[in-house]
Amino acid sequence: MPITIDPAEVEFTAIRAQGAGGQNVNKVSNAVHLRFAVHASSLPDAVKERLLALSDQRITTEGVVVIKAQTSRSLEQNKAEAIERLQALVDSVATVPKARKATKPTYGSKQRRLEGKATRSTVKQLRGRVRGTD
Repeated sequence: MPITIDPAEVEFTAIRAQGAGGQNVNKVSNAVHLRFAVHASSLPDAVKERLLALSDQRITTEGVVVIKAQTSRSLEQNKAEAIERLQALVDSVATVPKARKATKPTYGSKQRRLEGKATRSTVKQLRGRVRGTD
């Protein structure tokens, strides 16, 4: 079951977009800052922990996800894009990572490794100064 984000937990701030856009970019606040407080959200505790454990620059030290959307000239489209990106971030940590099973190298892989090391060793020994046979 996918985890959905409650729209009441998301805070939007309209800001002016950066970059080219002519006079429109200077007078209309169409870009959006989305702020989502992870600690105060209704997400399951395990998902909160994995989300806060991410080393993502969009997550502040206080545990607030900040996403800036400014690709569209429409405020509503930018809001929708910001929510999509937040949902994708939450979905990426929603599934429990598979536990790694420790295994030992096989006998054959050990032998191949040692043969390779021996081959390299002889190649390097042969690179040395040639000793006179006289």
